[in-house]
Amino acid sequence: MARLKRLTTPKFWRISKKRTKWAVSPRAGAHKKMDSIPLQVVLRDILKLVETGKEAQTALKQRQILVDGRVVKDHAFAIGLMDVIAIPKIGKYYRVITSKDGLKLLEIDQKESEKKLCKIVGKRTLGKGKIQLNLHDGRNILLEKSEKSFKTGDSLVLEMPSQKIAEHLPLEKGTTILVFEGKDTGHIGKVKNIVVTESKEPNKVIFEEEGVEDETIIDHAFVVGKSKPVVKVSE
Repeated sequence: MARLKRLTTPKFWRISKKRTKWAVSPRAGAHKKMDSIPLQVVLRDILKLVETGKEAQTALKQRQILVDGRVVKDHAFAIGLMDVIAIPKIGKYYRVITSKDGLKLLEIDQKESEKKLCKIVGKRTLGKGKIQLNLHDGRNILLEKSEKSFKTGDSLVLEMPSQKIAEHLPLEKGTTILVFEGKDTGHIGKVKNIVVTESKEPNKVIFEEEGVEDETIIDHAFVVGKSKPVVKVSE
């Protein structure tokens, strides 16, 4: 089993740094190790639904935990931004959001748990008239080549677990973004302008939050709605 020294784990894991030397490491996958939380830690240390790692693993083996609508039994499964955790047995549902302190779990209702926001981080043309959209959580969506309106930086609202596209949220003036990295992490605002630098400098998004204008690089902006977020992404 892959392990991390507890002293090196992110603060948002909320685990004791001194109780033991080691902590379970998130399984390599869609989310970066330091930008995710192993499912065992979510159940034991953040939600406090179990007292030990063994109890967490038992609950998972009993198929009690769903992530994005699918049963997960791996205690080291990496939970990351916008993932949706469902525990139907006790009627609890959560979305992973970001804040200035790092990742956190936001309680949502069952209806909201059936939707997931995904950012398009890549797009490529395949053969046979298909295009592939690469999403921030590692999943890929295949579409007809004629559907050219989808661009890198846009977001999709997916129905879970079918992965059917319920809504397309373009990154453009007037849409609402969540800043998920950088100094303004956790801020939510409306896009005022998109600055294409045409140089080595990264493209930027100018946004307004409660009357105050700010900016972030385009890679740190996550479209969460048009006039307002389409799902709950803040407390």
